[in-house]
Amino acid sequence: MEKAVNVGVRDQVRDGDGDGVWSGSWVAERLGVELIGDDRLTGLLGLALRRNPKRAHLLVSNVLGKHVPQSPSVVYGYGFELGRRVRELLGADEARRAVVLGYAETATGLGHSVADGLGAAPYLHSTRRPVAGLAPAGGFEESHSHATSHLLLPEDPALLTGDGPLVLVDDEFSTGNTVLNTVRDLHERYPRRRYVVVALVDMRSAADAGRLEEFAGEIGARVDLVAAASGTVRLPEGVLERGRELVARYEAESAAEGGSSAAAPSWPVAQFPAPLEGVAANALGARGTARTAPTGPQPDDNRAHPHVTRIDLRWPEGLPDGGRHGFTPAHRERLEAALPGMAARLADALPADARRVLVLGFEELMYAPLRLARELEQAVGADVRYSTTTRSPVLAVDDPGYAIRTRLVFPAHDDPADGPGERYAYNVAGAGYDAVIAVVDSAADTPPLHAPDGLLAQLAAHTPQVLLAVVPSYTPEAPHAPERPSMLPEPLRGPAFSSYAPEEVGWLLQDLSDVTLEAPTEEREEAIQSGGAHYAESLPVEYQPSEQYQELFHAALEDSAARIAQAVGVVTETVLAERSPRPVLVSLARAGTPIGILMRRWARHRHGLDLPHYAVSIVRGRGIDANALRWLARHHDPRDVVFVDGWTGKGAITRELAQALEEFEKSDGITGFDPEIAVLADPGSCVRTYGTREDFLIPSACLNSTVSGLISRTVLRADLVGPHDFHGAKFYRELAGTDVSVAFLEAVSARFPEVTDAACAQAKELLAADRSPTWEGWAAVERISEEYGIHDVNLVKPGVGETTRVMLRRVPWKVLARAGAGSDLDHVRLLAGQRGVPVEEVADLPYTCVGLIHPKYTRGATGADGKAVTV
Repeated sequence: MEKAVNVGVRDQVRDGDGDGVWSGSWVAERLGVELIGDDRLTGLLGLALRRNPKRAHLLVSNVLGKHVPQSPSVVYGYGFELGRRVRELLGADEARRAVVLGYAETATGLGHSVADGLGAAPYLHSTRRPVAGLAPAGGFEESHSHATSHLLLPEDPALLTGDGPLVLVDDEFSTGNTVLNTVRDLHERYPRRRYVVVALVDMRSAADAGRLEEFAGEIGARVDLVAAASGTVRLPEGVLERGRELVARYEAESAAEGGSSAAAPSWPVAQFPAPLEGVAANALGARGTARTAPTGPQPDDNRAHPHVTRIDLRWPEGLPDGGRHGFTPAHRERLEAALPGMAARLADALPADARRVLVLGFEELMYAPLRLARELEQAVGADVRYSTTTRSPVLAVDDPGYAIRTRLVFPAHDDPADGPGERYAYNVAGAGYDAVIAVVDSAADTPPLHAPDGLLAQLAAHTPQVLLAVVPSYTPEAPHAPERPSMLPEPLRGPAFSSYAPEEVGWLLQDLSDVTLEAPTEEREEAIQSGGAHYAESLPVEYQPSEQYQELFHAALEDSAARIAQAVGVVTETVLAERSPRPVLVSLARAGTPIGILMRRWARHRHGLDLPHYAVSIVRGRGIDANALRWLARHHDPRDVVFVDGWTGKGAITRELAQALEEFEKSDGITGFDPEIAVLADPGSCVRTYGTREDFLIPSACLNSTVSGLISRTVLRADLVGPHDFHGAKFYRELAGTDVSVAFLEAVSARFPEVTDAACAQAKELLAADRSPTWEGWAAVERISEEYGIHDVNLVKPGVGETTRVMLRRVPWKVLARAGAGSDLDHVRLLAGQRGVPVEEVADLPYTCVGLIHPKYTRGATGADGKAVTV
C-alpha cells in the first residue's frame, strides 16, 4: 500500500521578489493554471512556460538550485531533511540497507542530499550520458521530460541487486509515470519488498495517486511517499494549445524587437548599451530575485575572449564527481574530508570585495558544486548562491510574477550523446553577481565552453569576475580491462569453493587449488625461522586425524556444544547492541569463519536477520588483504563491518589488524573500518567484544580444513598474488570423506534454543560491565618467552586453540599445561604423544595451556639454543 508523509518546510526560503508577488502569477493569470493544496506550495514553486509538446507549463522550484539561484544551505538542507524523514520512516535497521536512486538531470543533487540524510546509503543517479563499454544495468523513460531516456550505469551492479529498500528521488512527483517506469524496469530484474518515493512536492491528482497504490499491490511491494509539500495543478481545458500560442506570440515579438540569442527571448524585451554598465549591482528584491532584464554580448563587446581564472580544486584522486556510476559511504567520507580545503581555494580566488557570489553547476553535475557552494558559504562573508545550467528550454519573462526572469543561451560543451544543441542558465544575467564560479566536469571542459558564444563568455557579460573549477570526470573502465583493481571478482562460494552452503559465507579469496603449495612441516619451520620464507608463502601438509583423534573431536563437540552456543549468543548479542543493528560479518579466514557462520545463524535464530558474511585473509607481518577491504567498502558501509575471529591468544592479530587498517586509511583514504575484533573466546583479554574469556576447547580448533569448509590457510606469495588480487587459498575437495565442517555447525546451532535466555542475560551483564582489555595474555607470553630462553614472542602460542595449531602445523618444542587441566587437553596430550613432545604442568598459568614452537629450529636440533641434539 502507499503511505504519504509530509515534511515540514522551512519558514525562510530566500526567493521571490521584494513586493511579495508570487512567481507563478504571470502564468496563472494568462492560462488559468492553479496550484491547489498546501499553503506552502507558492513558497516552494513558481511557474514558467516552456517549449515542450507534452506540457506547456513548468513548475519551477525555489529550493532545488536548478533554475532559481538559492542559498546552498537551503538547497542542501531540504534534501538532507527529506533523507532524515526517510530514515525515521524506515527505521535505522532498514535505512542501513537502503539504496538511493536520483533522477537526471534535475534531481541528481537532491537525491545525493537525501542519501546524506539517510546516513550511510550508497547513491546512484540516472544519466543521459552513455559510457562506451559500460552496459546499462537498467533504463526507463520520463514521459513529460524534454529529454526522456534515462540510463542506469552503476560501476558496481550490486548497487541494484540487494533486497533493502530502494529510495527513488525526484524534484516533483506529478503523474507518477516516471516512478512507475523505473520500478517496473528494476523490479523485473532486481525485485525487492519496499520502495520509498521522495519528492520536494507531490503534485499528483487523485487518479494518479490511486495508480501508484494499485501498482504497488500488483508487484507485492510496499511503496511509501515522503514529500515536503503536496497539492495538485489544476489545468483548464485547452491549456496546452493556449500555452503554445502564448509562447509563439512572445517569441515572435521578441525576434521582431531584436532580442539577442544569448539572453533572449525575454519579455518585455530590454536592451542595454553595454552589458556590464546595464547591470545594476544590487537590482534585487528583498529576497534576492534579479529584476533587471537580460542581455548578451553585443557586437562591440570586448568580452568575446573573456579572462577566466582557473582554480585547481585538488579534487581527491579517484573520487567520483557524483552518483552517475555510484557513490558509496566511503566516497562520502573522502569528500567530506576534502571539502574544507577545496572551498578555501575557491575563497582565496574570489575578489576581496565580492559581496554576491554564484556557484554555477553543470547539468547532471549538481552535488559537487552544491557541496562546494555550501562550504564556501560558511567560509566567506559574501552572499553565496547556487544554481546549475540545464538542457531544458524555458522562456524568460522579466516580470516579478514569473519564475524565470532571465536566460543565458550557449552551445552544449560536453559532446552530448544526442548531438549539439542549446543549453541554458536561468536567473543569472542581471542578478548583480560580483563573481560567478562555474563548476564543470573535465568532460565538459572543451573548446565550446571557452568559445566567444560559450558559457564563460556569456557569464563574463554579466559579472566582472568569472572563475572556472573543473572536477575530474569519473568514468569507469570497461569490464575485463587488465590491471583493474576496482573490478575485483565476486566472492567465492560453496559448493564450488568450500563445503559450506553458498549463503553461509562468501570468500574474498582467489582459488589456488590447482597449485602445489604444501611443504613438509620441518622444511617450512626451518625456512621460516631462518628468514628464508614467510609462513604464508606455503602450506603445511594437511593433518590427517587418526581414528582415536576423531573420536576425541566428536566427544569434545558433544561436551562443549552448549557452552559454545552460549558464547556465540553472547558475542552476537553484544555486536547487535553495541556495534551495528545490521552488521556485516567479516571473519578472518580460516579459524574465524566457522564462528562467523554461527554468529550469522544466531542472528537469524534470535532476530530473524539475514546478515551478510564474508571471509578475508590476514597475515601476521603483512596485514589484512587490502583488496578485500576495497571490495567491502564498495559494497557495504565500512562502519557496519565487524571483524570476527575464533579466539585470541596473545593478541598479535588484534594488533596486526589495527595497524593494517591505519595504513589502509592512509593509502586509500577509506575510513570507517573498526579494528575491534569480535571473538568467541578472549582468554588473552585483548578485545572488548567476546563470548567468554575462558580458555576452553573449541572443537573447531582441533582440526584444520576438515572443520573449516575444506579450505586451507590463506596464502600470500608474490608470484601467485598480484597487487590487485585477493589473497589465495586452496579447496581440499579430496578430503570430503572426513569433512565435519557442517556437522560442527549443526551440533552447535542445535543448542541455540536451550541457551538463548542465558546468553541474552549474560550479554546484558557484559554490556553494563567494564570490558576494557588488560592484555594479561601478552604480559604472560613475554614472561614465558624470557623464562624459557626463547626471546621471541612469536614462538609462544597461548591458549588451547593456538597450542593445537602448533601441534598440527609447526614444529612443537613443548607444551605448558595448567596444573589440573582436564579433558579440554585430551586432544593436545594425544597429539603431543604422537609427536614426542613433552607436556609440562605449570602452576598459575593464565591459560589452560601454551604451545612453544621449537626455537631456532634446524632439522635435528632441540633445545632453547637450537644446538643441543637428542634422539
